[in-house]
Amino acid sequence: MNIHLKNGRLIDPVSGKQDSLDMLIVDGMIEKIGRVSATTQLKVIDLAGKVIAPGFLDMHVHLREPGFEYKETIETGLLAAASGGFTALCCMPNTNPTLDEAPIVRHVLERAKSVQNGIVDLYPIAAITRNREGKELSPMMELAHCGVVGFSDDGAPVESAEVMRRAMEYASMLKKPIIQHAEDPSLTKGGVMNEGFVSTSLGMQPIPPVAEVVMVARDLILAEYTGAQYHVAHISTAGAVELLRGAKKKNQDVSAEAAPHHFSLTEESVRSFDTNTKMNPPLRTRQDVEAVKEGLRDGTIEVIATDHAPHSYDDKQVEFMYAPFGIVGLETALGLAIRELLESKVLSLYQLVEKFSTNPRRILHLPPINIAEGEAANLTLFDPDLEWVVDCSQFKSKSRNTPFGTWKLKGKALGIINNGHLYSEGGFGMS
Repeated sequence: MNIHLKNGRLIDPVSGKQDSLDMLIVDGMIEKIGRVSATTQLKVIDLAGKVIAPGFLDMHVHLREPGFEYKETIETGLLAAASGGFTALCCMPNTNPTLDEAPIVRHVLERAKSVQNGIVDLYPIAAITRNREGKELSPMMELAHCGVVGFSDDGAPVESAEVMRRAMEYASMLKKPIIQHAEDPSLTKGGVMNEGFVSTSLGMQPIPPVAEVVMVARDLILAEYTGAQYHVAHISTAGAVELLRGAKKKNQDVSAEAAPHHFSLTEESVRSFDTNTKMNPPLRTRQDVEAVKEGLRDGTIEVIATDHAPHSYDDKQVEFMYAPFGIVGLETALGLAIRELLESKVLSLYQLVEKFSTNPRRILHLPPINIAEGEAANLTLFDPDLEWVVDCSQFKSKSRNTPFGTWKLKGKALGIINNGHLYSEGGFGMS
C-alpha cells in the first residue's frame, strides 16, 4: 500500500499541528511528510480542501455478536465503522453470552481480525457484573489481562451502591474506567420517553430526567471516595452535565460522552410515534440539548460516541411502547456533528477531531496516534464541506433503524487508513 496523500489539511490535536501538506505512506508507515514526488508506483489521493485526522474511535458501540447476529455482526458493525470514518471502536458487553468471561472476549477479538484485514481495531468493554445483573462482580482482573479497556453494564445501570463501590476499587487497581449507564431504575420502570409536557400530551409512560441525575450524583460521590476513574455514557440531561462540571472543578478523574442524537433531536420528535425516536436515555428537552452542547463546548463532555444500537426492521415495526430502545449511528455521526456543532460554531474543527479521536483514546489509556515520519498510519480522511443525503439502504450496518433517513447532512468520511490498509468506498480522486 503505497499512497500519496496530496494537498491534505492536517488537523492533529496530539502534536497541535494544523497544516496543509502532502504525506507519503509506504507499507502502512508514514515515510514522508512534506513535498512528495509523484511516481507510477503511488496511488495519489487529492485531498484539496479535505482533512487528514488521527483515526477516529467510537467508544460506545453495540455489535450484537454473539447472540443477536440478526441485528448486527462483528463484520457488518466494523464495516459500518469504516464507512463512518472510524479506525477503532469499543464494543459493549450486552451480548448473549455477556462479555463477562475471558474466552468470550478472546473470541470477539479473533473475529474482528478477519474483517477487511483488521483495518478497524476492536477494543472490548467487559461487563462490570456477571451477566450484567448487578449482583456479583465479573472476573475483572482476568478480563483486563485479556485486553478489555473498560467495564460497563451498559443497557443496565449498576443499581447497588455497594457493588459499584467494589467495582470502582477493582477498576482503580487495574487502571481501567468504569463506564456507567446512568439511570436509577426505581424511577424509570416502564418508561418509554422523557417525562414532561410531551409525554403527558401523548399519554406515554415517562422516564424522568432526575433518574439520570440521581445516579450520576451517587456515582460521583463513590468515585471521589474510591479514587476511581468514572465515565458517564450517553449523557443527556442538563442536571447531569452540571454535576459533572462540578466534579471536574474538584479535579476528579471523570468524563462523559454525548451521542449525536442527544444534540440533534428533542422529545418533540417522538410526536411522530416513529419507534426510531425511542432510545435510552430518551430524547430530552431543548434546554437539555443546549446544556449538552454547552458541555461539549466547554470541555465538560470530552467525547462524541454513537451508542450505535442496531435493531432489525421487525423489532422496530411495533407499537412505540413495545419497541426496543436504540438507533444505529456509526454512519451518520460525523455528518450530524458537523451539522449541529461545527456549523453552529459550538465546536471548532480542531475540537471536533479531539472529541472523535484523541480524547477517547486518552480516557481508555490507549496509545496516542502520532502522525510523524516513521510512525504507522492510523488516519481518518473526511470532507467537512461535502453535502449528502442519508440513504439508509446504503448503510453497511445490518440494521436501518435511524430517525435521520433522508436528512441532508454536511461533512462525510472519505476513507480510513489503518494497519497497513486503505478503506474507501468511492475512491475520492484516487489516480
